Amino acid sequence: MKPSLLSLAFASLLSAATVSQAQNAPATDGVKVGSMSIFRKLAPTGALEGQAAAQYAQTMRQAQQQRALGPDDNAQVLRLRAIAHKLIPFALRWNARAPQWKWEVNLIASRQINAYCMPGGKIAFYTGILDTLKLTDDEVAIVMGHEIAHALREHGAERAGKANVANFGIKLAEVIAGAKGYDPNLVGAVGGGVAKMGMLAFSRGDETEADIVGLDIAARAGYDPRAGVALWQKMGMVSKNAPPQWLSTHPSGSSRIAEIQRHFPEVMPLYAHARGISLNALAPYQSNVKGIAALAYPAR
Repeated sequence: MKPSLLSLAFASLLSAATVSQAQNAPATDGVKVGSMSIFRKLAPTGALEGQAAAQYAQTMRQAQQQRALGPDDNAQVLRLRAIAHKLIPFALRWNARAPQWKWEVNLIASRQINAYCMPGGKIAFYTGILDTLKLTDDEVAIVMGHEIAHALREHGAERAGKANVANFGIKLAEVIAGAKGYDPNLVGAVGGGVAKMGMLAFSRGDETEADIVGLDIAARAGYDPRAGVALWQKMGMVSKNAPPQWLSTHPSGSSRIAEIQRHFPEVMPLYAHARGISLNALAPYQSNVKGIAALAYPAR
């Protein structure tokens, strides 16, 4: 699939903006999440980015063949790319490789309530998440910032590295069990169950980290972090049958809302600065769905 002239122009403008913003991005304010996981070094990041690019291209080709790929002049595609154009410059300080990524943003017609950003900056939204949740621009920015954060923090490489360690540990346990006369298959099954539960916890940690980093990116770009609360309230309205938090790779909606609110003191000043007004002058955030109350900060 050949990139269109509009896609190339988008990439060119974005590249120029990212270099400029990266040079001026402050490193002392905003959220603090610590260093990236050492486990990501156990998986080849460059190779993962190459694999992701190939998989993304294949997905876009299939969507195009099925007439499900949003054209460059589609209003929602233009909207998503405009939001990405504002977000990505403030993402660069989170990963030294990010300025060299060939960022892409596309829209696929599907009822799936989903969006993602693959390693290397390959972003995709599904119409289902835009339409079902009736996302405002601020809420789109929260979703997109979250997905970008997964790529920036190399969570894919981290999970691959953890899986490699877990598999090695299970094989080692089976060998030791066999040498001592125990059933290695039973030991392997138990070890696999323990490892699976551990990986779920790791994944929830990645989701929380992506929420926090995404808030920082969105706020610096001038998008309201309070939209994250409305987003998860909306998500709760359409996912009432979700599994309990301890059996899910995602934290519960209430946990995410609490974590987002906990970081308001770090990100709301960034948002106010981006808007060029004081914190006290910020109007309450009002979503576009009945039943979601306006959210003021500071509380009034």
